[in-house]
Amino acid sequence: MRGTVCLVTGATGGIGYETALGLARLGARVAIVGRDAGKLQACAERLRDAVPGAAVDPHRADLSAQAEIRRLAETLRTAYPRLDVLVNNAGAIFDRRTLTVDGIERTWALDHLGYVLLTLELLDTLKGAAAAGGKPRIVNVASAAHYRGHIDFDDIEGARRYRAMGAYAQAKLGNVLFTYALARRLRDSGITANAVHPGVVNTGFARNTGGLLGAAWALMRPFLITPEKGARTSLRAASAPDLDGVTGRYFSHGRPKVSSAESRDEAVQERLWALSLRQVGRSG
Repeated sequence: MRGTVCLVTGATGGIGYETALGLARLGARVAIVGRDAGKLQACAERLRDAVPGAAVDPHRADLSAQAEIRRLAETLRTAYPRLDVLVNNAGAIFDRRTLTVDGIERTWALDHLGYVLLTLELLDTLKGAAAAGGKPRIVNVASAAHYRGHIDFDDIEGARRYRAMGAYAQAKLGNVLFTYALARRLRDSGITANAVHPGVVNTGFARNTGGLLGAAWALMRPFLITPEKGARTSLRAASAPDLDGVTGRYFSHGRPKVSSAESRDEAVQERLWALSLRQVGRSG
């Protein structure tokens, strides 16, 4: 992947870090995004130590805030005339319902709308890679939790009833629905878009979550797969030559898999696409 530029969000630990590391080892220039400036700089240094000579560019942004996503995208468009790979990986689960600075429930804002807005803001740089003869790819890190998800269009932000895992599963279903709708729109552009399930991975996920959910994850953590193993599907979707031109698919453990029935409903895909665009203040 020498000569390519890859962007990984949520790269300061876990699957995101291992994905960035794998891309750096393949020779790509890797731009990493994180919310905490100190962790972000430490991550960049760790990547450079692990891959001597690697080009690693840290970019700080809180991807639950739309103004920060737009600021980040402007910085990236200036820094990189072309973008070959976008890995939307940043996400979290929140045991209590809180609102972002935009007044949007935080799980939905970060885990779903963050993917939508950043991707749309960077489409021109992805098209730049295609125009230069590249084969740009968008990889949306979803989850098998989407099988338990349902898009509640009447209460999508959990104002009437909020459950942490329900909100997370809905957002991960949103990732898959968005991927399919996006892939249709990009079919003749040279850009591919796929969703991946990394497996149930021992990361910082849910580490600061209290109650029964936090306790359950603490008990499960020793039995989960490593971040390095979890990143393999993201890396495959981002770089495998045999996936050139493959788009609109859901991958689990490195292989294509049939996603949930709701995720494959084109009417739901289009309804969510329209709603997501309204929520991030875009048209089209």
